[in-house]
Amino acid sequence: MTALEQMSQIVENRHDYARQWKSRTGGKALGYFCTYVPEELAYAAGILPLRILGGLEPQDVSEAYIPGMYCPFCRDCLAQGLLGKYEYVDGVATARSCLHIGHAYRAWVDHVPNTYHYFFNMPSLLSNPLAHGFMLREVVAFKKSLESWSGLPISEDAIRHSIEVYNTDRRLLHQLYELRKSNPPLISGADAATAVLSSMLMDKEEHASLVAQCLTELSQQPERPIAGPRLMVLGSEIHDLELLRMIEGAGANIVIDDYCMGSRYFWNEVVLPSATPSPLPSPVKGEGKNSDYLGAIAQRYLERPRCPIKDILERKRFDHILNLIRDYNVQGVLLTQQKFCDPHEFDIPAIGALLQEKGIPSYFMEMDIIQSKGAMGTRISAFLETLALEIA
Repeated sequence: MTALEQMSQIVENRHDYARQWKSRTGGKALGYFCTYVPEELAYAAGILPLRILGGLEPQDVSEAYIPGMYCPFCRDCLAQGLLGKYEYVDGVATARSCLHIGHAYRAWVDHVPNTYHYFFNMPSLLSNPLAHGFMLREVVAFKKSLESWSGLPISEDAIRHSIEVYNTDRRLLHQLYELRKSNPPLISGADAATAVLSSMLMDKEEHASLVAQCLTELSQQPERPIAGPRLMVLGSEIHDLELLRMIEGAGANIVIDDYCMGSRYFWNEVVLPSATPSPLPSPVKGEGKNSDYLGAIAQRYLERPRCPIKDILERKRFDHILNLIRDYNVQGVLLTQQKFCDPHEFDIPAIGALLQEKGIPSYFMEMDIIQSKGAMGTRISAFLETLALEIA
């Protein structure tokens, strides 16, 4: 079985993987709703962090707890907890992000059995001079909370090891994405998405090993995807891999993305502090050298490519998006939005105007849990036909 096939199986059977991991390690599992939760600390505590995902199936249980006009992704995630699909998860966490995810998390805490829950108070104004100090205090508070839950201290060595493991996995995913710069790309967009999504569900050391194996296998493969219009997908959460396969089946190559289940998740690393001890006193009382590592983790999450909810005022991510379009030779952009998603609903018109100004064709696609792939495929095909004429 190839590495990509193994990662695909883990995505499809993610609950079985987590149960097996707990059985062989004796560790706990922490489900998180938002990728601004600093996973490195949970991993350093011997806990498996995994992203809570929806089941991509009709459900009728969530509206008793959160409104039906909330985004389908958050309702689907909550439904999985209410239906008992995550009975093996020992605790849940989220970071301050959008209202819908926040309410889904709170409903989970109140109505799904768990032994631990944590709300990470992520700053909103990330460029504020006070943001790093605030973030560092939040990272320290999260560390102490995890220590209390696990009953064990999180050592400096454990934090450093966790950072190195996460950085290795991020670096390997970057190498995988580099293969998409060629024409045609060496890996399809759906397969690249599978690799990233599986990284949110697995032990990071195990995942890094699979990505390394995948890179070797891709370098030896005799075939590659057929060249087609080079697309970027950006916007709301996407874990419907069949949707991506449908888009590529229409003749496109998805060569890059900008969403929190794709490149945003792994794009930047934690910059490890110098081995030379800082001459300054520790900025966090009682943490000593740990403070340098915790500060590095805080800085990484402040500097990662931003979610629109953290970029409403400054629009700093626009330069990042334009750089990706240039570096991956993007010819068209799919703007995706989960139905009723407020942050992206506010963000996409501005991005659409930016793309129009730069002469980059784009197409808006609204997503729901229950949607006709046939009708959507027809619209995508029409966009690709128009795009082919523009780039001919």
